[in-house]
Amino acid sequence: MGICHGRLPETTKPLNFELREKLRSPIIVFVIGGPGCGKGSHCARLATKYNFYHVAVGELLREEAKKATSRSRIIKDIMLKGALVPAGYVLDLVTDNMLRTENVKGFFIDGFPRGIGQAKLFEEVVGRSPNIVIVFDCSTETMIQRLLRRSHTGTRADDHERVIRQRLEAHYTLSEPVLTYYLQKNMLRNVLGEEPSEIIFAKCCSVVEDVLRGQSVQR
Repeated sequence: MGICHGRLPETTKPLNFELREKLRSPIIVFVIGGPGCGKGSHCARLATKYNFYHVAVGELLREEAKKATSRSRIIKDIMLKGALVPAGYVLDLVTDNMLRTENVKGFFIDGFPRGIGQAKLFEEVVGRSPNIVIVFDCSTETMIQRLLRRSHTGTRADDHERVIRQRLEAHYTLSEPVLTYYLQKNMLRNVLGEEPSEIIFAKCCSVVEDVLRGQSVQR
């Protein structure tokens, strides 16, 4: 358990040796980008192609928000404001999902990290960095229009223009230090999220295959 803020933990304990060992070998790819950039649909497709597991952080949080608990109400309120769920709670969700998964080559962790605190806490908790970080570059206007189109389906409570703009503003503010951090580590790979879907997918595949080749050479 970590320090709690509004009954959600801001931090969490490092995993024990056995659990860290379980997460030492799989390839870990963080996939970040603004809401509506297309990262979720590409991660699902990439996971199928490469026998990876897709950890969709936004989906996990939305599932948690649907539960009838005091914590779920806090999460729902945070998400509707376009704000950030505390890092400790997010890390617990992410690592629980990773550790429950068997027989995969790696993980696409979609929508993570949001903020430098989450990035550094992941390293402290898991005891390693990701292998690579893919960032989907997409213009603000494109993302807004995509999300407004999605809002007509009524599937997401946070797909309203006011909340969309708040989410985008939060994304840009929080992601800038994250991008700088991974750029300095030479882990960042940019993909233009406004190209045709097949071109985006091919570029993502190229990034993943570079990592897989690197793993083979190391072994």
